[in-house]
Amino acid sequence: MHSSTDTKMFRSYNSILPTHNKLLQMKWDQKYYKEHQEKLKEAKPMVDTRAPATYMHLHLKLKKLQLEEERLATVERDNRILLEKMSYVMRTRGRVDNRNEYEYKSLNREKRQRELLRVTKENQAILRRVMMRQPEYSHKKWQKEWEENQTFMESISHFPKDWWIRSETKKKSEKTKDGEMTTEDGAQGKDTGEGDDEETDGDDNRQDVKKDPKKEKPAKPDGNDNRKVEKDKKEKPAKSDGNDNRKVEKDNKEKDPESEGNDNRKA
Repeated sequence: MHSSTDTKMFRSYNSILPTHNKLLQMKWDQKYYKEHQEKLKEAKPMVDTRAPATYMHLHLKLKKLQLEEERLATVERDNRILLEKMSYVMRTRGRVDNRNEYEYKSLNREKRQRELLRVTKENQAILRRVMMRQPEYSHKKWQKEWEENQTFMESISHFPKDWWIRSETKKKSEKTKDGEMTTEDGAQGKDTGEGDDEETDGDDNRQDVKKDPKKEKPAKPDGNDNRKVEKDKKEKPAKSDGNDNRKVEKDNKEKDPESEGNDNRKA
């Protein structure tokens, strides 16, 4: 079977089957082809691919809503009845007198009181014995022994107590003093000199700072030197006194004959 488009390719219609009349065969073939196309358009699928049908009673569930409304109605009715009863009881005493004026009386009250007194007395006695007990160890004696041990340790030890702390403090103080001295000397050197003079002055000042008289230990005077000085002081005035006395005696002797001569002349 050929379509209408296929007929354009040939001058005459060529059917698949042998025919007596080509024109009639062409009309019949076209008619059958159109019917086939219409059947294809109207054909229904064998498999149903549509969405399932939705039912209202499955989504809305009216029975459940009805039961919920009935439950809320019963709860509200019970609450209203309870509120009415409570208001009635508050306004009046109610139907039943619920006041109980019975006093509780224990049968073994006196026994329990006696037992409590006994326990308290025993506790007080134990506390009294504990408070009156003298200690077996004397903390004063321990303190005294510790102090004695410390004194023994200080006397035996090669270095004094906390010597490292003292040395660190001394080093820090010396460093601060050296820094202050260097700053002062530098300021004085800048003010006084210029050029090479300033450099020389700075070097001299640094040497002076390094040789701090405070740090240098004073020379210990020898005992022999002190003794020699004392002897010299004692000997010098003694010699001077002897010479003076001799000079005075000579002067007196020289003056005496002259005075005697004068006296003789006067006589």
